[in-house]
Amino acid sequence: MKSLAFLFLAALAAVAQTQALPQAPIVAAKSWLLMDYATGQPLAAYKPDERVEPASLTKLMTAYLVLGALKEGKLKPGQVVPVSERAWKAPGSRMFIEPKRPVTVDELLHGLVIQSGNDASVALAEAVAGSEELFVQMMNREAQRLGLGATRFANSTGLSDPQHYSTARELGLLAQALIRDHPGHYPLYAEREYTYNRISQPNRNRLLWQDPTVDGVKTGHTESAGYCLIASAKRGTRRLLTVVMGAASDSLRTQESQKLLNFGFQFFDAVRLYAAGQPVSSPRVWKGAQNTVKAGFLEDFALSLPKGMADKVQAELVSRQPLLAPVQKGQRVATLKLTLEGQPYGEYPVVALETVPVAGLFGRAWDTLRLWFE
Repeated sequence: MKSLAFLFLAALAAVAQTQALPQAPIVAAKSWLLMDYATGQPLAAYKPDERVEPASLTKLMTAYLVLGALKEGKLKPGQVVPVSERAWKAPGSRMFIEPKRPVTVDELLHGLVIQSGNDASVALAEAVAGSEELFVQMMNREAQRLGLGATRFANSTGLSDPQHYSTARELGLLAQALIRDHPGHYPLYAEREYTYNRISQPNRNRLLWQDPTVDGVKTGHTESAGYCLIASAKRGTRRLLTVVMGAASDSLRTQESQKLLNFGFQFFDAVRLYAAGQPVSSPRVWKGAQNTVKAGFLEDFALSLPKGMADKVQAELVSRQPLLAPVQKGQRVATLKLTLEGQPYGEYPVVALETVPVAGLFGRAWDTLRLWFE
């Protein structure tokens, strides 16, 4: 049974006015995405699910796994990493590591993130997994765990390969995961220059010089992929992400990313729809010590909405039924479906705000009987 509650969020805005949804700018790229970081909500997009070559945006996953190994203590920042011939001779962009020159995990991480060194990618992959081939298997398992079903990796660097691909949407979700899960290391993506082996190289993300609110994330380029950029900016409490794939030049990927960021901050507001712990509904619980469970969000639930249109949002709560005890706090128990002026505007998980243990023998038997008639 589905419990449907239609809620008009009139208290969130002033008197309704007739307005059109903001028109996204024209972006010169093969595919692109503008995304709200907090919710993963797409604000505007063009062919976001079309398969693309990720080029060096691949290194977001490489870094994600390396940072995970650091967090788990499997790697240490000062740990010296042997430089294999394969890493030393890696083609493409390099940080210029050498087999006979000691290099640490921390130095390699700087070379990976700031200099986009393919040699650093291979060396770190070997440090984590023993070989790049095994590391690639880890990359693909992690992609599946993160829900990136349209992404596949064939190497740790982003060099072109028929079996190496992703989409603008999933690359945006990967960048979101990197910032969310490794906030302590994320400031590395804002560093403009790094020197190793007496060779200084600038960060290829030009937006770091043009927009003081931009603090990442990663550039990519191959002849077949074109010029790509994932950019992130935080203005006030809001963070937006852009993914631009297949631009014709370095300057154009910068220009189009800036255009999308400005559009997102100018035409959308973050609106808090529900406070943390605020019950949205109380779905029926079967075979539980209580008949219902308070459901809502464990953190404030805010959404990016077109300016002045918060009063036009409608919410439909669809409960997962039959919901059987035990129910754990934080367990997903419903879906909040939002529409804006009659058009779908996103679906979000609603979780239990409390734990409901299993009922006694008589309670379970009675509800089993009742479910037969439901």
